[in-house]
Amino acid sequence: MRTLHLGLRVADPDRAVAFYTAVGYEVVGRVPETPSGQLTMLKLPDDDVVSLELVFDPTDGGSRGTGLSHFVIQVESMAAMVTELRAKGIEVAEPGSPDGSADFLTTWVTDPDGNRIELVQWPAGHADGLTAADWS
Repeated sequence: MRTLHLGLRVADPDRAVAFYTAVGYEVVGRVPETPSGQLTMLKLPDDDVVSLELVFDPTDGGSRGTGLSHFVIQVESMAAMVTELRAKGIEVAEPGSPDGSADFLTTWVTDPDGNRIELVQWPAGHADGLTAADWS
């Protein structure tokens, strides 16, 4: 089993696509009409599959949905990503290290609908995601 993608409700699909493409996502495709609304499928450049679906329901009055805490994107270089995002006008919190090391870094950005996104730079040799080894 694995997570296929995350669906985010957005108030303005064009604004959301502009934000997520600035972060580095690529639009894979769009589904203009579904029972959930209009869908835009996104993936990161190194991913083979869709990992994010933007959901816009024009009948809900611009509501952004509820219940999301955050989601996480792995980055190769925190310094390069922070510089790139700030150059695009995206506010980025100052990176920090959960364990005090120089190579394990996290920071936060918030999309136009208030969804929080954690950026993570793993230390060299770390698995591509969280594993049981992170709690041993």
